Amino acid sequence: MNWSVLGAGALECLERLNGAGWESYPVGGCVRDLLLGRRPGDVDLCTAALPQTVMALFSNAVPTGLKHGTVTVPTADGPIEITTFRREAGYADARHPDAVAFGVSLVQDLSRRDFTVNAMALTGEGEVIDPFGGREDLKGKRIRCVGEPDRRFSEDALRMLRAVRFAAQLGFELEEGTAAALARNAPFTARVSGERLKAELEKTLLSPAPEKVGEMVERGLLDHLYAFPRGVDWAVLADLPAAQVERWRGFCALTGFPISALPVERKLRRGVEHPEAEIIPTLALTAQDLMALGLRGPAISAAQKKLALRVLAHPEENVPDVLRDLLK
Repeated sequence: MNWSVLGAGALECLERLNGAGWESYPVGGCVRDLLLGRRPGDVDLCTAALPQTVMALFSNAVPTGLKHGTVTVPTADGPIEITTFRREAGYADARHPDAVAFGVSLVQDLSRRDFTVNAMALTGEGEVIDPFGGREDLKGKRIRCVGEPDRRFSEDALRMLRAVRFAAQLGFELEEGTAAALARNAPFTARVSGERLKAELEKTLLSPAPEKVGEMVERGLLDHLYAFPRGVDWAVLADLPAAQVERWRGFCALTGFPISALPVERKLRRGVEHPEAEIIPTLALTAQDLMALGLRGPAISAAQKKLALRVLAHPEENVPDVLRDLLK
């Protein structure tokens, strides 16, 4: 397993950086996915080169996060994020570092990362640099924090939601110490933006193990949003189609959670709050049929909603004669 498996875009970036004398590696999720036998989605690189140096090496580079050492290079294979080796200090908002320092080693850079399975780098010869036991955790199907979990979660509260989401997507379990730290640090999630919360919830709901969303609820990670009931049968979520509206609708039906408490697009909100809207076009009685029965204007809309809600619960009743009887 060498760099060529990452695609021509990443390989070109790595060769240019290393050819210029700057130690550079693929890092994080792409290394994890390769070790799991999966095709990596995004490819992230880390480098000893300062961001200004990276900008000079790549004429098309975009300064997407210079403050934190990140530059994005567009390639034919997609954008490649290149981040300078760094260490971080101070997390007053429990989300972002107050200060970033460059000029550190690769291992120091890996030590600031969230989970062991995301704290590995890959050499051009295929050697995995794994100072924190990520490969063993992949074999054991564990999500474990790098270092002390309380420290990792107090630095960035989003990591708690990501821990559950990774477990759901990969089919892993939370390591005992990492899981215990979730409950202790749960109040910090109130500092995570609604957009980020929605994204992590949705990724979990759409994963192969949507029932893992229950760990977010049961451990109190979402308590600032809503008074969620405990002890819900989360397993029923896996019986639903792995589609956005269906999984969100199931989650909201199970818990009573109002979808409007999160910043969601209008289409999703309507799909969750008005499931009957999807049924109306499939009703065995059309608007013209209802007009023939003497209904007009708002009465037609009311009848359609009534029939759609009934058919939603009893699909077998979607036949003309049964619907006519329901209207009577």
